[in-house]
Amino acid sequence: MRRGPLTIMLALCLCACSKEARNLGPSLPQTAPASGDDPRIAAYQDNFYQVSAGGRYFAWYGCARCHVEGGAAALNLADDRWTHGAGFAQVFRSIAGGHGRLDYAAHIPAEQLWQLTAYVRDLSQHFPEKRRRAAVDQQAEPQGSHWTGPQ
Repeated sequence: MRRGPLTIMLALCLCACSKEARNLGPSLPQTAPASGDDPRIAAYQDNFYQVSAGGRYFAWYGCARCHVEGGAAALNLADDRWTHGAGFAQVFRSIAGGHGRLDYAAHIPAEQLWQLTAYVRDLSQHFPEKRRRAAVDQQAEPQGSHWTGPQ
């Protein structure tokens, strides 16, 4: 009986899911990133689940109403040009501060802000097929027409 290849395949399958790891314990962030090298950033920016959750919140909170692909300057988040800096901590501060309108940090939980930041920073990597797939996946999700604050 040849168990060697089967054991190797099983080990590879178990290791392949690390980018979708979900931490639901007490270590969820309660504060903004301390700096651009905050060790918590990798748990969000390099995690498909966290980026995907950020996409859901992007739709739920109605961010897409203003931030559309092909939009003017700062409104186009997919062009990889950042007015206030492209680092995770800089984008987080820009979102949390409400970009001059609302204090989103007072209304959106910290972990959701982390997820939104990971999603927004990932937008430049979304090719048309990925955007269409996300749109299909989110058809049944609540869609905000614009930010109205916590309900």
